[in-house]
Amino acid sequence: MKYSVLTSLRHKGKVLQVDVEREMVTLLGGNGDVIGSLSWDVVIDQVLAYRKVPVQKEVRVEPRISLTFRVRYNTPEGQQFESRAGGIGGGGLFIESHSPLPVGTKLAMEFSLPQKPDHWLPAKGTIAWVCPKADQYTFSPGMGVRFTEVEERVRDQIHEVVKATQVTSQAA
Repeated sequence: MKYSVLTSLRHKGKVLQVDVEREMVTLLGGNGDVIGSLSWDVVIDQVLAYRKVPVQKEVRVEPRISLTFRVRYNTPEGQQFESRAGGIGGGGLFIESHSPLPVGTKLAMEFSLPQKPDHWLPAKGTIAWVCPKADQYTFSPGMGVRFTEVEERVRDQIHEVVKATQVTSQAA
């Protein structure tokens, strides 16, 4: 299929040729010569690169803090990992990982807070979001885990640590 460019002042007279079978777009000059071709993947990537992404509203209900502590976790397939967590709140935690698991992965985990490094607290969660590489918001790549099952005593301990850390940082 060929589409003539009629209204663009900069490109009037050129022709876009769409090849559905090869999933290619070719730009032809006014005299029919091939200027260049792009695959649909490249065209789609360009459109996505220029779109305006809506700013996401904060969805956390519970306060959280940056805090480094150890975490061990297992996937439903039985893979076991040990890592460092970089933050926690009553709703979940952030696990640092250079190979984050996909969003939606369910985890059984246990973590030890700095006040009691040998006391492991159990929880279950689902990966809610992934940071595949370090960015301006996090210092490390990793994954945000939303708690799906956590005992009330464990949640209470998390709340105590969050509150104590917030009070300490406000006093400084």
